[in-house]
Amino acid sequence: MTTTFSKRKTKISKNELFSLAKLVFLIPVTIIIFLLIFLWSSSSTIISGNVIHLCFQSRKLNDLYCISAGSHSNLEASSSLSSNLTTSATKFVDDLQQKSTRLGIPIPPGYHAFRNGMVKSDEELLVAYNDVEDQLEMHRSWTSTIQNHNATLCDGRGVYVYDLPTKFNKDLVSQCADMVPWVDLCDYFSNDAMGEPVHKLGKGWYQTHQYSLELIFHSRVMNHPCRVHNISEADLFYVPFYAGLDVLRWHFKNVTNVVKDSLGLELVKWLESQPTWFKRSGKDHIFVLGKISWDFRRYSNSNWGSRFLELNEMQNPVKLLIERQPWHLNDIGIPHPTFFHPQSDNDITTWQLKLLNESRKSLISFAGAARPDAPESIRSILINQCTSTSDQCTFMNCSSGSCDQPESIIELFIESEFCLQPPGDSPTRKSVFDSLISGCIPVIFDPFTAYYQYPWHLPQDYKKYSVFIDQEDVRNMKVNVVDRLMKIPAGEKQNMRRYIIYELLPGLVYGDPKSKLEKFQDAFSITMNNLFERLTRLEV
Repeated sequence: MTTTFSKRKTKISKNELFSLAKLVFLIPVTIIIFLLIFLWSSSSTIISGNVIHLCFQSRKLNDLYCISAGSHSNLEASSSLSSNLTTSATKFVDDLQQKSTRLGIPIPPGYHAFRNGMVKSDEELLVAYNDVEDQLEMHRSWTSTIQNHNATLCDGRGVYVYDLPTKFNKDLVSQCADMVPWVDLCDYFSNDAMGEPVHKLGKGWYQTHQYSLELIFHSRVMNHPCRVHNISEADLFYVPFYAGLDVLRWHFKNVTNVVKDSLGLELVKWLESQPTWFKRSGKDHIFVLGKISWDFRRYSNSNWGSRFLELNEMQNPVKLLIERQPWHLNDIGIPHPTFFHPQSDNDITTWQLKLLNESRKSLISFAGAARPDAPESIRSILINQCTSTSDQCTFMNCSSGSCDQPESIIELFIESEFCLQPPGDSPTRKSVFDSLISGCIPVIFDPFTAYYQYPWHLPQDYKKYSVFIDQEDVRNMKVNVVDRLMKIPAGEKQNMRRYIIYELLPGLVYGDPKSKLEKFQDAFSITMNNLFERLTRLEV
């Protein structure tokens, strides 16, 4: 059989036609191969189980970013691997042309300040962001379907609380008076770490410190209905090591890194004396850390923090943190503690009704301080834009001590429609949660502030509860934030606020340890139910 081209009457054999088709097909494949070879020249190839990660690093970067190919199924056939690599590369190019991540985070062209002085191109940002979004998708797959506080996933499952030597928790709390030079933390750690009551704000409000999460969570686990006292009945193992306080007590003292790391190493040694530690290689163990992940991942050329989370023994357990390391799957972000700790459903509904009826006198507010020593910070720009339109925006200068009192912050946020939440010393801010529980719509400038942190407590669709303005646009003076927010329709603001108050608020607060919530799940209950769900899915 032959094929005839009518114009030249040239006859081409079947074999010649097949060879021509093969050549045409190989052109895009060749391009992809050359692209991969280029990446390979400055890359590492990591094989993790049946997944191959092609990881590359800019000379200006300290972090490694990867494109992954493969699945948990067998990858013996080279054609399957080639197909997966081609698919990953094609998807990457498609996303890059869209100039946004799969979640819709815009990636403006050019180079961008990232973290710790690093600079990243838009291609590198896209790879890094999409890798984080893949991990968050995995976290969300562990979300429990339990909708009510009383319905738990116990069903024969239990959580065991290790009775650690007191040097790992209680003795650390006893150092509260001189842990931080400018403040005595002892009052903050009273009342099960909720702090002193703030009567002006009403029932359930306390002067809670931002680093109280370890103590608060410990108190709640001790009273959890799934807690078991027989270790053989346990499925989850909670390790009440106050690693955040351990790090905090050395932050402002002249001690060696050996000293900073010593207690964490002792904790690991203690765990290795427990048969349960080896049962699942630590995968069923839970740590709660009340500081950001970077405080436990000290760089080799730094004196800040410890290396607790860099220890090999700490890679398998789940770490619950107020700010996760975005490229570590077992780091899971959970909300910062707020000032509100309701005891009953009625406490929550009373507060919700107050917020709905509140008159919002100010369009925008910003509670914070400039960062003159951080040239990449956008805070000074936001302060200038805010103070130049004082009829629309209220600025509370935290450098003067105005933000030390919970009532000052909460009252400001209650009276505002939008609350600006630029990054500070790190991407996340406790203020994001203070604004949300006040019914104030947070304005986010960095996706790592909220969108890439809290998959169990904030929805994937960030437009439901926040406004995103890229900090690069602010830094380059491409946007006036006040003007942008003034253009948002009233109906859109109302829908976001109602969603925040009704759908999000109950799950963002940590109830009083004596709380008896029946209608609502608080942040703690959501976390515990999802931990049990994760364990169930890992067993399948």
